[in-house]
Amino acid sequence: MVKSKSIYSCTECGGQTLKWQGQCPYCQVWNTLVEIIVDKITSRFTQVSEISQVQSLGEVKGGEEPRYSTGVAEFDRVLGGGLVHGSVVLLGGDPGIGKSTLLLQALCHMSITRDVLYVTGEESARQVALRAKRLALVVKEVYLLTEIQLERIQVVLSERKPDVAVIDSIQTVYTETLQSSPGSVAQVRECAAQLTRLAKASGTCIILVGHVTKEGALAGPRVLEHMVDTVLYFEGDTQSSFRLIRAFKNRFGAVNELGVFAMTEKGLREVSNPSALFLSHHGEQVPGSCVMVTQEGSRPLLVEIQALVDKTHESNPRRLSVGLEQNRLAMLLAVLHRHAGIPCFNQDVFVNAVGGVKITEPGVDLAVLLAIVSSLKNKSLSRKMVVFGEVGLAGEVRPVQRGQERLKEAAKLGFTQAIIPKANKPKQVVSGIEVILVERVEDAVAKIR
Repeated sequence: MVKSKSIYSCTECGGQTLKWQGQCPYCQVWNTLVEIIVDKITSRFTQVSEISQVQSLGEVKGGEEPRYSTGVAEFDRVLGGGLVHGSVVLLGGDPGIGKSTLLLQALCHMSITRDVLYVTGEESARQVALRAKRLALVVKEVYLLTEIQLERIQVVLSERKPDVAVIDSIQTVYTETLQSSPGSVAQVRECAAQLTRLAKASGTCIILVGHVTKEGALAGPRVLEHMVDTVLYFEGDTQSSFRLIRAFKNRFGAVNELGVFAMTEKGLREVSNPSALFLSHHGEQVPGSCVMVTQEGSRPLLVEIQALVDKTHESNPRRLSVGLEQNRLAMLLAVLHRHAGIPCFNQDVFVNAVGGVKITEPGVDLAVLLAIVSSLKNKSLSRKMVVFGEVGLAGEVRPVQRGQERLKEAAKLGFTQAIIPKANKPKQVVSGIEVILVERVEDAVAKIR
């Protein structure tokens, strides 16, 4: 009888120890060690069928990798132009967000010109067929496999050699070489490693669907993200019809690209004008509203920033931001007081990015400050005005990247005025929009008073 032993593996870095500890000795993260059962078996890597040879990098022929179009333009944008031959893509998101729906739609489009395989471990064949019928998809050339054992999946992939294969999901797949249950750290790591090696050897592009934790991070060991070529996150409120796909890692394209979809009765539909999602449609001008232009990868997006400033009734004023970094809000309020002479120490300040979008770039600073001043003074800003710029602790307004493209996007959507950093002065005149250049926070505040 094969004897087994217990070890403790870190869910963040994948490090292993023989004894449980409160803190991982490798990545120094607390409470991440979980117990797994490891069999004493002969390593599968002791016999090497083919030894790699050392070669000069200059002798390696490099070129643009051919790509498969998924038939979904927004999905192709996030992938960097399409799926790459032999690549591995990890798609994560909340339950019910639309991961399986998107991939089934993409496979139906690709099945016209490519050999595709859909491997599902969460649903039966009948359930997948019912969803395809509800979405009115043509699935005649889409092949389906309901299996969760890794070895059987490998046999089918090796025999069929499809161009694209979807594994839905990696947490349901298990290998017989390990005794731990499906979804455990050891199983997820081993199954992902085996599928990645198969993709590189056979040239099949494999898309792995991953579960997420309640914090929104991909479930399983963090090393899973390092194994794959591309990591995509499906974001959005399940109560809303809008969905966002964001690339956090891409070896074959740019990161931080954004794909925008709308969930309908017929599945996910691409949104041609995503800026319209993040702009409120007020019947009249309202205080505390300011439109800014953010850059998501290669795409400029117009987002409305809303602020509400109200006199506090507590000893500690509240500082709350949704879609923006809260610590940065506290810093901006200090800059506003010090350099523009506008105190908010006795005011509750609430800031929100409309549409559920998350903005991480500092180019939103100036728009946040002007929205706060607008709400505090109860004075509305022009509905046809956009703002962008980073604010420093010394009160200066710093430039942002791709200012010319942001102005063109604003002008295309009908905005006629823009307050931007002086260093972002356009090299060419953008027709239809008046550009107001500012160097300091107090200059920008003076423009709206």
